[in-house]
Amino acid sequence: MPHRAELKLFAGSAHPLLAKEIADVLGVPMGQARLHRFPDTEVAFQIDENIRGKDVFIVQPTCRSVDEHLVELCIMIDAFRRSSAARITAVIPYYGYARQDRKDKPRVPISAKLVANLLSAAGANRILTMDLHKAQIQGFFDIPVDHLFAAPVIIDYLARQQFENVTMVSPDAGGAERARAYAKRLGAELAIIDKRRSTETGAAEVMHVIGDVAGRTCIIQDDIIDTAGTIQKAAGALKKNGAARIIACAVHGVLSGPAIERIENAPIDQLVVTNTIPQDGACQQSKKVVSLSVARLLGQAIRSIHEETSVSSLFV
Repeated sequence: MPHRAELKLFAGSAHPLLAKEIADVLGVPMGQARLHRFPDTEVAFQIDENIRGKDVFIVQPTCRSVDEHLVELCIMIDAFRRSSAARITAVIPYYGYARQDRKDKPRVPISAKLVANLLSAAGANRILTMDLHKAQIQGFFDIPVDHLFAAPVIIDYLARQQFENVTMVSPDAGGAERARAYAKRLGAELAIIDKRRSTETGAAEVMHVIGDVAGRTCIIQDDIIDTAGTIQKAAGALKKNGAARIIACAVHGVLSGPAIERIENAPIDQLVVTNTIPQDGACQQSKKVVSLSVARLLGQAIRSIHEETSVSSLFV
């Protein structure tokens, strides 16, 4: 791709607000295109400007409705490929199907790999994503993947709150490394919740809190909060063990089903998420939920990719 290729930013229907924020950070106008659906729900997409030889970035998290937004993204990529774009980067702040990244039962798919194949087959030249559920998903792609982390955004917010006696809490053993990294940056203690699942129902049951939480501000750190069942149980266990204040943090606030109701009823003072996923009305109305923007971080990464400079300074 010629270094002087013009940067063009386009948005799918999943999160146009985030795309506009990124465009403002970059100081570029949004690309002109039309995305709609035929009466039978098939996707129709047309680019309304010449993008031959351009460096195209498409912002589309594959969030709810996951399948609709994934198909939209593939169709948009195909349209740009057939219109002779010099390079097509799929900017996917939230990568759907990331939790289906292995065969943990007999006769099940590895859906995260299938999605990677679909994006590559559609014609994407590069992927820009954020906080994958497992970092090894990058290896599912045969094209370059820039994997960003929202930690700088969340840590900056938490540091400005000037909480005292802070303990970072991992809601399970698997997230201990992430919680340790946050604790190191904030000068906080570390605690881990030993979460086990019932052999009869499969429901998560909190068994033990490992670490000092009594009288402290406990910040539960996770990558994804979906139905909020784990966070609700974790907060209850921390409160039972004497935590003075409980903050829950997650990069991706999926917040489906009863999530907001559970957050409201749990002993959680605040839920901090980023805007990798657009929040619905119930979430926006909740006084507990704080949404942080990752537009500047994504904008910096897009500029670095476009100018072919290092993106590593954005990693933690």
